[in-house]
Amino acid sequence: MTDEPKPAPFDEAEYRRRQRSRANMMAWMLGALAILFFFITIAKIQIFA
Repeated sequence: MTDEPKPAPFDEAEYRRRQRSRANMMAWMLGALAILFFFITIAKIQIFA
């Protein structure tokens, strides 16, 4: 028989911290993408106006 190490106990606080961290990163990325689209749109309007 092999002695397998026992899995670490589930840490809900750490799980929630990582989940919140990922959510914040996605929010920043989405906001940056929206701002980028806004500036591209303004630049295109100025070129064709």
